[in-house]
Amino acid sequence: MSSTTEYEAVIGLETHVQLRTRSKMWCGCANEFGAPPNTNVCPVCLGLPGVLPVANEEALRLTVLAGLLLNCEIPARARFDRKNYFYPDMPKNYQITQYDQPSAVRGWVDFEFEGAIQRVRITRAHLEEDVGKSMHFAQTSGVDFNRAGVPLLEIVSEPDITSADMAYAYLNALKDILVFGGISDCDMEKGMVRCDVNVSVRPRGTSQLGAKIEIKNMNSFSGVRRALEYEIQRQVSVLKSGGQLVQSTRRWDDQTGVTEEMRTKEYAHDYRYFPDPDLMAFVPSEQWVNDVRKCVVELPLARKQRFMRDYKLPAGDAQVFVDDVPLGDYFELVARHTPNPKGAANWVINNMRALMVQTGKALKDIRFKPEAIGELVALVDQGKISSKSAQEVFAEMFLTGESPSAIVDRKGLVQVSDTAAVEAFCDQAIAANPGPVADFKAGKAAALNFLKGQVMKLSRGRANPALVGEILEKKLKG
Repeated sequence: MSSTTEYEAVIGLETHVQLRTRSKMWCGCANEFGAPPNTNVCPVCLGLPGVLPVANEEALRLTVLAGLLLNCEIPARARFDRKNYFYPDMPKNYQITQYDQPSAVRGWVDFEFEGAIQRVRITRAHLEEDVGKSMHFAQTSGVDFNRAGVPLLEIVSEPDITSADMAYAYLNALKDILVFGGISDCDMEKGMVRCDVNVSVRPRGTSQLGAKIEIKNMNSFSGVRRALEYEIQRQVSVLKSGGQLVQSTRRWDDQTGVTEEMRTKEYAHDYRYFPDPDLMAFVPSEQWVNDVRKCVVELPLARKQRFMRDYKLPAGDAQVFVDDVPLGDYFELVARHTPNPKGAANWVINNMRALMVQTGKALKDIRFKPEAIGELVALVDQGKISSKSAQEVFAEMFLTGESPSAIVDRKGLVQVSDTAAVEAFCDQAIAANPGPVADFKAGKAAALNFLKGQVMKLSRGRANPALVGEILEKKLKG
């Protein structure tokens, strides 16, 4: 048995997400990325003596909304504490955060992984402030405090994750939920999402947890996955060789692909939390929470499952409408006007979306009404026009906004399904192509496709393809 099957990993994640607010958590400074260093600062976020913080109500609202989206309970009372530590990027030498009374507790995230729906429980989602950013140069270092005081939501999971790949899937599902709900833009290139990992290993089948190793300094989901792949194997190797693991904090070096020890538990921080004396407890009214609850949106997984269930779409099509919400909403308008939603989805995904990209048009610029796609689907399903003619019709209706039926009538694209007329085309094709006829009779089935093509040319694409094949086979085998 290999080492990876003898042991199992136990993983919990702490995900830090910047909230989508216009201003910082405790002051009116702009919450924006890319401003010149130390320009979005004031006495409050610089921690100067005598200043008083004032809570950002939108940040409080987004925190509760995030809790609801994550299926959390919303306590009747939350409190802000001071987490005391010294670090160059923390201007006050303490961080205002929620400690023992957070804004959201006991939730969960459901997501797709390895062909099944997995659930990771959420311990808590608490609101705090971000710190500044240290910048290192050839001979000097500096700190940009623009980020200090930006509202930050920390989402702590239970240790329900069992592999690096599962952690990656969970993080992507969590990101999708937060973006869907308007909680955060989750732009990792702008540092809006960061993650710390707690991981231990134990012999498979046992219940006692191993020594917990915390890994810091991960700025991408792929980095989390790579760090876990390395660290799990490292811990297993230590145990396999008779060594002992000690609770510690390690940092991930993305360039070398290894974790490095920063400190052991003997040097763990004592943050000396105590309630912030400048801030009152947050006690939301029932009406306030209910107003926030009205903003809860359909989550990505639920949306995908609904599209598959209600419209009988395959998983791939449903995922397109999850990834592009406006396009999915448009499809639902179309689906109201057709008994064949799968056919309508094909036109929306494969044709309309492609033409929008080619022409640079947005959904608001589409000239035909959603029901026109249902009309086009019906023309094909009823055999009134061929699939090839339908492509021509769609291109025309995209350009002009004209209805499919009007285009078909104007261009004379009605499919020929009259048996006598199609037989006449087939007779012409057979008479004009003795070679392929002989090939088919000699057992070369591919020759039939050539003859079908000749019939379609003679009919200028209007002959019913199914009827053409049926008549040709009957005549050539007769």
